[in-house]
Amino acid sequence: MQPREAVSIEDAAILRGITPDMMVKTMVLRDMGNLYALACCPGDRQIDPKKVRAVLQSRRMTCVDSQDIELLTGYKVGTVTPLLLKTPMPILFDPSLKATSTITISSGERIAGIELALDDLTRQCSPLWSDIIR
Repeated sequence: MQPREAVSIEDAAILRGITPDMMVKTMVLRDMGNLYALACCPGDRQIDPKKVRAVLQSRRMTCVDSQDIELLTGYKVGTVTPLLLKTPMPILFDPSLKATSTITISSGERIAGIELALDDLTRQCSPLWSDIIR
């Protein structure tokens, strides 16, 4: 557990004594037909919605409004994890996550993260692996 709530990925990494590339950043996206997807990459990278759109063969993909995140995922903004999502949706992992065998995901709370093997996380959420970063 951290001594206080984290306010960013960089802050969480400092509090946990790790580097941002060991953390999983998540972004909830929606296309024009209301298809939702959770895109995941290392914490020091940026998701490219155009690449997610291409993988899912969707029309324009945009970030979901922050007020809808908890309704869709069951998690508050900044605490979304690829596990136990309230709304089923495709989960995409960028291959750059494979750079480290142990990663940290959100626990669903800003006060703590969960460290686990990437292979264990992959078994739990069955992501689609594709290049989705800028």
